[in-house]
Amino acid sequence: MNWFTYALLCALLLATADVCAKKALGRVDEYLVAWGRLVCAAPLFVPLAPWREAAGLPARFWLIVLILLPFEITAIYLYNRAIKIADLSITAPFLGLTPLFLAATAFIVLGERLSFSGLAGIMLVVAGTYLLNVSRSKRGLLAPVAAIARNPGSRLMVIVALLYSITALLGKMAAQIAGPLLFAALYSIVVLFLLTPAALRTTNAAALKQAFRNPWFLLLGPCYGLMMLAHLNAIVLVEASYMIAVKRCSLLFAIMYGRLIFKEQGFGERISGGLVMVAGILCITLL
Repeated sequence: MNWFTYALLCALLLATADVCAKKALGRVDEYLVAWGRLVCAAPLFVPLAPWREAAGLPARFWLIVLILLPFEITAIYLYNRAIKIADLSITAPFLGLTPLFLAATAFIVLGERLSFSGLAGIMLVVAGTYLLNVSRSKRGLLAPVAAIARNPGSRLMVIVALLYSITALLGKMAAQIAGPLLFAALYSIVVLFLLTPAALRTTNAAALKQAFRNPWFLLLGPCYGLMMLAHLNAIVLVEASYMIAVKRCSLLFAIMYGRLIFKEQGFGERISGGLVMVAGILCITLL
């Protein structure tokens, strides 16, 4: 397969994993779902990592990972909490804000400046988030913005998007040192190790047994693991910006899943907002 097929498959698998997580969250708590996402995914790619190279990793790599972990753990929990308490089609699209926040963090940390097309892309992303709740504009011009502030799931996912803008920069630095596959394997093991006490503390043997009998919980890990494999296959074949732009199509798949599987309302405005956000992401990353 070519890079575009891998990247599009990555987007579809990410949205599918979110569906599985939302279904599982009906009976399984957020910590256990976050833990299950990795524990069932790791066997798919951890054996493929070039483990012999791990011994030669410099201290700078581990320092980056140490800084990265609090942001990642917080984002994982808030992500699952957001899709549990609110519609998938109104929460997942806010991940499209990550490039907007990333532009700001890249400027602060790396001194990178946006081009004219990048600024136009930011305006499109902001317009797309407005369109997600555009029907509220009948109550006032700022009502769609107020709707985001009032929806706890939307608020949480905006925070997640901000956190991911930080983890994206730090993760890129770590992956450049270790290589994408070794970094993914090491990082998933460390995150899984840290999530395990919280997951086990908030559950019991009976709940854990019930979780592993839940087909959505069992399907979550393979979807997430295959998504990571598709991500890695795509990113070694093309520039990272191209791959990430296509991967962000996951927000469109999430909106469609929300309508088809969860019978969520407001499909027209949400898919319109999602399309505008993807257009903005393409401007930021590709032009």
